[in-house]
Amino acid sequence: MRGNADTSRYHLISIALHWVIGLGILGLILLGLAMTHLALPAMLKFQLYQLHKSIGITVLMAVLLRIVWRLTHRPPALPEMSGFEKNAAEGAHIALYLLMVILPMTGWALVSVSPFDLPTVLFSVIPWPHLPILADLHHKAPVEALLKLLHRALAWGFGGLILVHAGAALRHHFILRDTVLRRMLPSFGKGAIKESQS
Repeated sequence: MRGNADTSRYHLISIALHWVIGLGILGLILLGLAMTHLALPAMLKFQLYQLHKSIGITVLMAVLLRIVWRLTHRPPALPEMSGFEKNAAEGAHIALYLLMVILPMTGWALVSVSPFDLPTVLFSVIPWPHLPILADLHHKAPVEALLKLLHRALAWGFGGLILVHAGAALRHHFILRDTVLRRMLPSFGKGAIKESQS
């Protein structure tokens, strides 16, 4: 395993995946709120659902790639902090990773068990299969209702956790004035070139 050029910062690939996933999740939240709370024409709502599914599967794939990368590349060490803060930070990161996998999986399951049996075509190009077993259930409505409730509850909880995560990063940057936020921000120039070659 090769180390980073700058061990105080995340690798360029980690940074890219972090922000791609983050932007994808932001898009999913906005789409989810629009789909469930706005009075939209039926065709537009259908298109938003398709886009929501496409981005959700893309985020899931990126998260799985991020997990593999994280397991094979040591992240920079945390700054000096109390045992409680360190445990809270590690627990929050574990919860974020779990939800980044579980949420799109529940969405995929929800689509798979829908009585409407609508196909999923990622970005109107790539056909995506339903999950096995769920697509063949005879009584789909109760399972769909349960999955819809679970997906919605997890989404709200995930949104709250994201706010805590962002608030903690801003606290480190503006109050504690350490490098926690900066080490996940893209760098440009010679430093970025060296980092991408590590």
